[in-house]
Amino acid sequence: MGEHAPLKASGEAAATPQSKVSAKKPKAAPAARRAESRLAMVRRARRINRELAEIYPYAHPELDFRNPFELLVATVLSAQTTDLRVNQTTPALFAAYPTPEDMAAADPAHLEELIRPTGFFRAKSRALLGLSQALRDNFGGEVPGRIEDLVTLPGVGRKTANVVLGNAFGVPGITVDTHFGRLVRRWKWTEQEDPEKVEAEICAIFPKSEWTMLSHRVVFHGRRICHARKPACGACPIAPLCPAYGEGETDPEKARKLLKYEKGGQPGQRLSPPPDYPGLPAPAAAPQP
Repeated sequence: MGEHAPLKASGEAAATPQSKVSAKKPKAAPAARRAESRLAMVRRARRINRELAEIYPYAHPELDFRNPFELLVATVLSAQTTDLRVNQTTPALFAAYPTPEDMAAADPAHLEELIRPTGFFRAKSRALLGLSQALRDNFGGEVPGRIEDLVTLPGVGRKTANVVLGNAFGVPGITVDTHFGRLVRRWKWTEQEDPEKVEAEICAIFPKSEWTMLSHRVVFHGRRICHARKPACGACPIAPLCPAYGEGETDPEKARKLLKYEKGGQPGQRLSPPPDYPGLPAPAAAPQP
């Protein structure tokens, strides 16, 4: 979370996850799987979750925040952009408007200018003004801790609500973003495309206590190894459990070159990552000329 101090990472620490990945040379998955029963799929899914928990024991939300309001705003801003871009943008935003009351009274032009780097800044500005005014007028200036209330706020759907509930209030939830949806379909946990249907089917596979951390682990894996265009199959520790093995690069050496963030020895997306994050903090935004 944003309250964590920036990690003082060494080069050795940054390399640890990559060595952990490469140390486990994946076996090729079967060319064709027999029809899998529901029970077998659930067992395989839960095993994948256990494996991901070992690979990413430090999985966390990759948006910097210090309180529920900051997480809510950052999540709204994260649409159609990277978490890194949001994290580089929010320090100045929250310095100017630290509370819902402050943001509700913001000059729209100034708000738009502050969030311009995240893209779609006019629509996002309207959403931020609307949700801040709703928090001020309907919820006493506090972010509500119920999904029924959160989804009434402008610009807030189930995905954003589950992010806030799971990470600011400790209420379990599945967050279905593009990475999560892509991977659970590759793993044959669901064939659904609609995010709410995906959420319902995945919730039925796992105990409620796992929902929030499962979301983080799957998204981490999607961003670091199981990419959309060219998955690093040859460097994937869960390749033997993956029905989609072979869609990406299977040569171990070539696959390792596709690894991203801490798995590739590069900075992560948070400027203030948790203390157990084994990679490098992201750089702050370059100062304006």
